Amino acid sequence: MRTDLSVSVLAYDGMSAFELGIVTEVFGLPRPEFDIPWYDLTVCAQGPVRVIGGAHLNTPHGLEVFSAARTVIVPGVPDVTADPSPEVTAALRRAHQRGARIVSICSGAFALAAAGLLDGRRATTHWRHADLLQRRYPQVRVDANALYIDVHDVITGAGSAAGLDVCTHLVRKDHGAAIANAVARRLVIQPHRDGGQAQYIETPVTADPDDDRIARNMAWALERLPEALTVETLAHQAHMSPRTYLRHFAKATGTSPIRWLITQRVQASLPLLETTDAPIERVAAAVGFDTAVTYRHHFARIMRTSPTAYRRAFSGIPQSQTNPPGLPRQGT
Repeated sequence: MRTDLSVSVLAYDGMSAFELGIVTEVFGLPRPEFDIPWYDLTVCAQGPVRVIGGAHLNTPHGLEVFSAARTVIVPGVPDVTADPSPEVTAALRRAHQRGARIVSICSGAFALAAAGLLDGRRATTHWRHADLLQRRYPQVRVDANALYIDVHDVITGAGSAAGLDVCTHLVRKDHGAAIANAVARRLVIQPHRDGGQAQYIETPVTADPDDDRIARNMAWALERLPEALTVETLAHQAHMSPRTYLRHFAKATGTSPIRWLITQRVQASLPLLETTDAPIERVAAAVGFDTAVTYRHHFARIMRTSPTAYRRAFSGIPQSQTNPPGLPRQGT
């Protein structure tokens, strides 16, 4: 767990209050219910900032404070076709050289790219800006499909509300799945979306009553993750033929039932890895995987690490702590 929880966010002229609000909502609000040290957020700017809608924002904190935080966040840039100010790029380089975690949301990736922090790295931005980012900074490996990309000390996120995914991902890295999920519940958002998930689905929102059936069906499945759930089982519960079920599920979610189910099982395993020392085989079985080999394969694909490495990084329990019922301790 990190000991330095300072976060700075850069406000810029012409920004939307929503962009700043994403960061302040996650890192700025006190969380006394967790009984752990929370983040120390500072809003920084180069000067007075005009916010869309006619409001003005003034902060006494400039770029020196911005670059001094442990986590430095750029939620956007004023103009994706223009270069950010030399002072901003210099501040980003200083922060990176000092070992800070650098984060961009939406068009903020342009500032990171201008500072040279994305050279040779995979990075993402809002899908509307992805082609321009690639043209302006050809040394960046732009992935227009990802919600966010975490390359250890540099994290880039897609547009608008994907910033919530980025911020809760950072909370998960710092405090673990249980705290991140609690924050997500407060925000009324999905606890965890894989960074590799598509930014958007080319399907219009409809008032199809079958979408309701799919939503209820998904909730039913989430309560039965350890069970052997097949497409036939899910379709039968939804009172549809498998073919009809597959069509409506894809229409409602943009993915297949099995792919969605695998992702949910991996997500359900995270608290077990963090709060128990049960063998990987037991964790796999507890969330519905037939074998540990299958579990490790899907975990690596979704989380881009192994269950053991994830446990090593995020487990915060002493080895003597009692495990939840049904998950025996690993012998030494």
